[in-house]
Formats: sequence, structure tokens, C-alpha cells
Amino acid sequence: MLPSFSYVTDHPGFRGTIKNSPSDFIVTEIEMPERLLSDARAESLQKTSEAPLEQSNPCLQQPKKLRKEPPGPFAKGCHGGAPSPSECDPRRAGGRCSASPNKNQPEAEPGMKPGLEEASRLESLLGKPMSELLNKFACDLKDAWGLENNADAGAREISLGQVLDKKNRADLHSAVRQKFPFLVTATKDNEMIVKGNADYRELGRLVTEKETSDFFKFLDAKLENSTFSFEPDGNKEHRKVVHHFINRKFGKLLETKSFTVTDANDQPNMSIMVRFREKSCSRKRSAGSFQEKQDLYTAFTLQKENLETLEAIGFLAAELGVLPSDFSYTGIKDKKAITYQPMVVKKVTPERLKEIGSKVGKKGMKIHNIHSVCQHLRLGQLKGNHFDIVVRDLKHHSHDSSADLKGRISEAVESVKTKGFVNYYGPQRFGQGQNVQTDQIGLALLNEKMVKAMKLFFTPEDTDDPVNDAKRYFLQTEDAKGALVMLPEFKVREKMLLRALNRYGVNHEGCTKGWLNIPHSMRIFYVHAYCSKIWNEAASYRLKIYGSKVVEGDLVFSEENDENISLNDKVHVVTAPEESANKYSINQVVLPMVGHSIKYPSNKVGQWYRERLSKDELQMCKFRVSPLQLNIPGCYRPILKNVQNLSYFLEGSEKGIEIEDNHLNESKVSLHISFDLDPSCYATVCLREIMKCDF
Repeated sequence: MLPSFSYVTDHPGFRGTIKNSPSDFIVTEIEMPERLLSDARAESLQKTSEAPLEQSNPCLQQPKKLRKEPPGPFAKGCHGGAPSPSECDPRRAGGRCSASPNKNQPEAEPGMKPGLEEASRLESLLGKPMSELLNKFACDLKDAWGLENNADAGAREISLGQVLDKKNRADLHSAVRQKFPFLVTATKDNEMIVKGNADYRELGRLVTEKETSDFFKFLDAKLENSTFSFEPDGNKEHRKVVHHFINRKFGKLLETKSFTVTDANDQPNMSIMVRFREKSCSRKRSAGSFQEKQDLYTAFTLQKENLETLEAIGFLAAELGVLPSDFSYTGIKDKKAITYQPMVVKKVTPERLKEIGSKVGKKGMKIHNIHSVCQHLRLGQLKGNHFDIVVRDLKHHSHDSSADLKGRISEAVESVKTKGFVNYYGPQRFGQGQNVQTDQIGLALLNEKMVKAMKLFFTPEDTDDPVNDAKRYFLQTEDAKGALVMLPEFKVREKMLLRALNRYGVNHEGCTKGWLNIPHSMRIFYVHAYCSKIWNEAASYRLKIYGSKVVEGDLVFSEENDENISLNDKVHVVTAPEESANKYSINQVVLPMVGHSIKYPSNKVGQWYRERLSKDELQMCKFRVSPLQLNIPGCYRPILKNVQNLSYFLEGSEKGIEIEDNHLNESKVSLHISFDLDPSCYATVCLREIMKCDF
């Protein structure tokens, strides 16, 4: 695991195996408030918490309109006005004048036919004669669009005259576009001009008239959290053309996603869903507004088994039809374990999350404690992690002649309980057992070697399964489109990258756009892995040359809680008089995680950092990757950490029988150990210190 890395304790330790099964390694996040997880753990997480929806947090705004149809893959609480197959108008653009009602819009009064509400609004704003002229213009334009050789159709326009009142102009713009979504309006010197919408005409050549009309009504309404679905479409190339049209014309406003649906014949098919992109977080609050509009956020506890955190999020995102970046969480959890961690997902209602419970159960996941919240999870909300671990096949080390195995175990546990452990990053940080580890990809990204990083990412493992077969095929052929077909749907990162590579090519520019195509949290994950590797090596070097003595040039961290003090101002460089006076203990010493805004030790350790980064062709200040929008300022990490609330017992091969005899029968005894660790501390590293062996 961590070859030649240091220990802080000197007991002999013992041997054993961990993670024999996921149930031998259980991880539960300790968050604020703790009640969100305590109930689940106490009940062994047998049932999903069914918190009444009417008790949702009052700061959450009600969605504009909840959909009643089976929800699609984006925000599941709102409907975008997609027609059912039976409602679909088979005509393309060029048919008679049509203005289908948009399901996003308020329903018309009882007895009023679709479109009449907009017509009455137009009459009241324009008067009957002008309203009739506009209606004739609209229908004549649609007829002209139907004639392939009519070159002047796009140049036709009509003036509605001058409208001096600003509010009346706004109402008129809206009324025209809602009744005639194939028209666009403009104002010139207070004069209202109406002409055909070229984008409408172009889309109308790709999809049905009703879909085109409803799409532009959805676009004009701009309802927050609303979505729009096109009809099921089994033609992949045609779907690609529709995707490209929307991204080309409305890419700054909208985003699209294909997802699996059931068509009119109860057969699986594909459909395109559209939603509005999120507004910038820096948007200003309106004057006098205490609270800006809230997005829809749903919190839950994710229980997963034998799954990576990002892989689990990929499953959930695919099932819910949202993006992986719509999930917030506070840490990456072990794969070979049963883990419980709080998450928050945007644009998904609690009802929708409950609907997928049975489906995700087949993937090794369960969802608990579902409830509405006001915002996503933030760093600092995690207090740490609780671990329940079973170490099996206990034995002495080969060099240990002692017969007292129970004594060795007790000595080891008590020693680490008192002195702590070296705060290394654990093997899961780097992709334990993989042919290519995450820090290698991170280094390539820092050096802006985009193609190398991409090929490292797609390096397969030595197994034959759909994922590795697809990676192997891609590296051999650079056929991104073919590899896409081979990949399972839940491999979200891989598919995001391959889609960009298929579009832009497997070159520096294409790979750069590929990395930009995945969420920022995933991109920076690899860079942080490299920074973690350097920190591990630095910690070993520091302990090797100076041991547990605090020396001049070391960095120690102040306990000052004043938020006005910068991070660097809280880090103090130990002076020679302070070293002589033994002012600080090794528990206060920190080492920097490399970045562009941190200070380095002024002793041999600082020199080591410079030489180590130079080996990887990195200069001290080169921790910004502008093409990938990555900014790595750096931080500080304590060399040692302590374990809290540690308890343990020994159990024989027959469950429930605790061991009293000091002379244990090797391999027939298991160690059950529980403890809490601070955030970003690794249980495998703590166990390594206890047992004095690598995993």
C-alpha cells in the first residue's frame, strides 16, 4: 500500500485481512446534524425513511407545476409540454397555421378552446382589424414555408404600428409568440415588427409541427426547473442532428440529454429532453429581496456496496436523468465496503427519488432519509466518518516470536489510541490495484498533456468485461463513436469524454474539450490525487530526517478561529529559539498540499518539495490549468492524526463468543474494531499503523 512509509508508533503489530466482504468494512459519514444518519445505522438501514412531504423545509419554493406523466431524465418535478405519441401531429413545417397549447402555460378558462386565450389577448392589445391581419400574415407565411422554392418566405414581415407604452409592448411580444411560436417580434423606434422565425422553420424540418410549436412555447415561457421532451426517436443519427441544432442555436440557454423511454407500443426507445442551464451563482439579488429564488434540492443518505462513489452517482444520474454535477457530497468512499453518506441532488423531487428505490437496489445501492432542503452540501458540513471494521485471519508477524497474540493486539490498539497515526492518504485515493492510478492522470493534466491524460484514463484493466473491452477498443482504434456504443449507460464520465472526442477528435483540442465536458469536481479529482501523492512522500521524508522532533523551519498551524485571518497567516514557521524551547509538538506540525498560494517549510523539507516537483516538470507556481478551468491554491495537512471513540473486541469462529484466553488459535479469531476519524482521514491508514502491515 505505502511502501517504505513511516510509522509513528513502535509496537510489533500483527497480521490479518480486511475487506473480506463489504460487510466487514462499514463507513458512515458523521454530518451535522447527526440524526440524519443515526437512525439508519441503528436500524441496520432496513427501511427508507418516509418523511412526510408536507413537512418539507419552508424555504424551498414550490415548483411551478408538477408533472403527472412519467418523469424524464432532467428535473423530474416539472413538465415541459412533450406530447404523447397519440397526440403527435405527423405533419412537418409547411402545414396549415397551428398554435398548440403549451402545458407549461396556465390552463385556459373552462370551455375555452386551445389558442383562444392568446387570441383574445391579442384582440384586446391590437384591436380586431389588426389582429385579423396578423392572423392572416401568420397563416400565409406558414403556407409559403411549405413551398420548397419560395425564396422570399424568410423576408416577409408585418408592422403592428407604434406601441409607446413599455408594458403594453412587453405584453404584445409575449402574446404574439405564445399564439404564433413560429414568429419573432422586434421593436424599432417603438414600432412592433413581426416576421418568421428561421430557427422554428429549421427545427420544423427535423421534428413534427406539434413538437416544434411546443418547444418554442417552452423556450419562450422560461419557467424555472421546467423541461421539454421530444417524441421517442429510434434513429440515433437523427437524434444527433436534433442535439446539434439545439446546442448550436440555444447552447448558452439550454442543455440536452438522450434518455430511455417506453414508446406507444411499450417498447424501449430513446428520447431527447431539454432543460434550461443553471444561472450563474453570482447573480445579484433583486433590490429589497431578502432571499433569492431557491432551486429544488433533495437530500438523502446513500448506502452503497462494492461501488465507487462516482460510479454510484453515475447510476443515479442516469436513472434520474440529471447530470453528475447536480449531486453534492462531502467525500469519496471506499469501493470494497458498505458505506453510508449524505448527498443532495438538484432538480429532483423527493417523490421522484423514492420512485427509483427498487431500481438502484439492483445496483448495490439503497436510498434513505429522503427530504427537501434549501441548498447543496458544502465542505465543512462533514464532521468525520465512523468505521465498523472486521479484521480476519489474525496472526503474528513472521519475525514475532511472542505467543501472546491477544496481548499484541491490545498493545497495538492502545498504542495508536494514545499516539495517533501518520496522516497519509489511503490507497483508494489513487485507484488501488489499477493499471493506471489517478495521480498519473493528474500529473498529465497539470502538464497540460491532454492526449496523454485521456489515454491514461482509458487504459483498461486486465479483465474482459464491457467497460474494459470498450476502453481497449478505443485505445486500439481511436473510434470514440464505436466505444460509446460498447459502454454501459452508467459509465457517465467515460461517455461524456467519448462524446466530445467523437465530435472534436482525439487530438489536443479534442481532448481538452473532452475534459471540459465532465464536471469540474471530476476534473480536479485527478489533480488532487497527484497533490496527495506528493504529500505522502513529503510526510515520509520529513519523519525520516527529523523524526518526531519539531525543528526550525517546520510549519505549525495556529488554532486561531478568527475568520478574518488568512490561511497562510495561520501557518507559523518555527524559529530556532522555539525549537530549543520545545515550544511545539509534532501533532501541531503541518505539511503543505502543493499549490500556487501556500508557503513551504524553510528547512530541508522545503528543498525536497522543490526538487520533487522539478522531477515532474512542475514549477512551484504552476498550479493553474487555464484550459481546464482548474485552480489549485493548495492547503495544509497535519502530519499526525488521532483516532476517536475507539473500541474493539475479539471474536472466535463461532459468532458471539468473545475471546478470554490469552493464547489465541491463529486464523480462527477476528478483531472487531470501531472508531471515528476526522474528515479526509483514512481507516486503512489507521489500521496500517495498528497492525504494522500494508494492504
